[in-house]
Amino acid sequence: MIVEKRTYTLRPGGVPQYMAIYEEFGVATQKKILGKMVGWYYPEIGELNQIIHMWGYKDLADRAKRRERLGKAKAWQTYLSKIREAQLIVKQENQILIPAPWSPKPR
Repeated sequence: MIVEKRTYTLRPGGVPQYMAIYEEFGVATQKKILGKMVGWYYPEIGELNQIIHMWGYKDLADRAKRRERLGKAKAWQTYLSKIREAQLIVKQENQILIPAPWSPKPR
């Protein structure tokens, strides 16, 4: 199993607006297609104005297949359009995390 961690840095004060758009237009489609949400967070202390979400996949091939399906989904395209219109994202970082043998595995 692998976990993809996606961190989006937003313009100051953008977290509530981003979350509202995501809740209305994105989360249902993303959960349906990607399947295994490990977590979805925003920081209270430290580097602020970010959202961080993590998704579990069987392997890189599973991730590629699911991300391709997501990219083609009409509802996802609507969500991306709303996020682009809002001009909230300043920076995006993605990491693929591989669990240590003793790490608990996300369900």
